Amino acid sequence: MVLEVLEFGFMQRALMAGIAVAITSSVIGLFLVLRRNSLFGDAMSHIAFGGIAIGLMANIYPLWTGLGLSILGALGITKLRQSTKIPADATVAILLSSGLAIGIMLVSVSGGFTLDLFSFLFGSILLVSVNDTLAILALTGIILTIVILLYKKLVYITFDEEQAQVSGLDISRLNYLFVVLASVAAVVSMRLVGILLVSALIVIPNVTALLLGRGFKKTMLISVSVSIFSVVAGTIVSYAFNLAPAGSIVLISAATFVTALAIRFSRQKEKEAEIKA
Repeated sequence: MVLEVLEFGFMQRALMAGIAVAITSSVIGLFLVLRRNSLFGDAMSHIAFGGIAIGLMANIYPLWTGLGLSILGALGITKLRQSTKIPADATVAILLSSGLAIGIMLVSVSGGFTLDLFSFLFGSILLVSVNDTLAILALTGIILTIVILLYKKLVYITFDEEQAQVSGLDISRLNYLFVVLASVAAVVSMRLVGILLVSALIVIPNVTALLLGRGFKKTMLISVSVSIFSVVAGTIVSYAFNLAPAGSIVLISAATFVTALAIRFSRQKEKEAEIKA
């Protein structure tokens, strides 16, 4: 069955793009989860919704317009946090609702949903074009390269931002750069699972990994593995049983989380039993 699926060009593109997105969302998502900013990706995808609507109306490749508006929103969130005392979750909520409102208004002006806009809203991994695949692979390569080059600094500010600042790191620039990377990752992910499920792909594999992993690198490796498994299995299952790809991917990821939770609970019970014995 799997070998037959791989014979189709659209499945090859879907799996290539899906694996790239899985790696990117896991790597960036782990930093977001540890910084207690899990909904950031959700906010960026909703802002990008407005940009995508603009691109479709202006006959511009929508991924680029969505990406541009998402980056502006990410920089706006960071600037707002640094210059005001507004809570972080409040700024995310404001931009999330504002971005969605922009998209809805543009949709109403244009006369309703188009097929392309609908695919961005709910995901369309099986309809990923050659241009989409190349764009996703290019953006994934850029994100991972920057993360590798700045790995130690990003880990430092994730766990202890104040100490990192005392040590001489330019926290402001690093935060601006990171939110740009996170917004790019969110926009890339929404091509796979849709605007409504981006946060699930970013958060669930990382929370699963945190239940099982010990140490940052091991946790990241587990997260990437869970994400890739969810994307590949979800894509194949959706094709085999004619199901929605985005839903299949997220449900498999959620099932993996429940399994990890059960393993963690079982281990705790075993330790408690050993202590009592």
